Amino acid sequence: MVTTELHDLPADDPRRRWGIFSVRETAKFLGVPVATISTWTRDEAFLITRVNGGQPPLPFVGFAETFALNALRRAGVSMQRVRPALALLRAEIGIEHVLASRQLATDGVEVLFRYAGDDPDHTVVRTQQRQFRKAVEEYLKPIHYSDDDWADRLYLPRYEHARVIVDPRKAFGRPMLASGLATVEDIADRFTAGESIAEIAHDFRISPEEVEDVIRVETLAGRAAPN
Repeated sequence: MVTTELHDLPADDPRRRWGIFSVRETAKFLGVPVATISTWTRDEAFLITRVNGGQPPLPFVGFAETFALNALRRAGVSMQRVRPALALLRAEIGIEHVLASRQLATDGVEVLFRYAGDDPDHTVVRTQQRQFRKAVEEYLKPIHYSDDDWADRLYLPRYEHARVIVDPRKAFGRPMLASGLATVEDIADRFTAGESIAEIAHDFRISPEEVEDVIRVETLAGRAAPN
């Protein structure tokens, strides 16, 4: 493994210091069950970063870690193997919040691959590793990294037409349209108040399809919040 010397994300960095989402909100926006996220935040391996002594408990870095952890599960790494893999990554790469680091999908893939299956020992291992790397990169694609190699923006995956982002530097980290003209909450509140989709789309200079997409996700989340 080729490692790069990195300093950990500073404790006073806004992405780590300030709480943005409750566990239930995180579940709603990422489509991960509440019980699963609650377990991850209580895990002795400190899988997900929390803000101590306050609400909401998850800062942006914890939100990004939750997304990345779920992405690894989708790529085929079981939770039983994630924990030792992250411990080894933290030791080899030298950073605590590895799930929120760009290096998770670069230097980290080799370690993750070793824990993804049963340590294959045959001629197709390199092909399998390339396929695994491609899967990890694809699942992590919604995460945007800044020049310091830490996640700084995340595109929410539950939308089909609207491009909805979480950016701790904008709208206090609340989910918003990538155009920057409206938060998800703004759109949902105006629709609930009785305004038409056409009116909302006109005022925020977005398409009716984007408005409908936001309302769809908000409605589905309200009817069946993950448990």
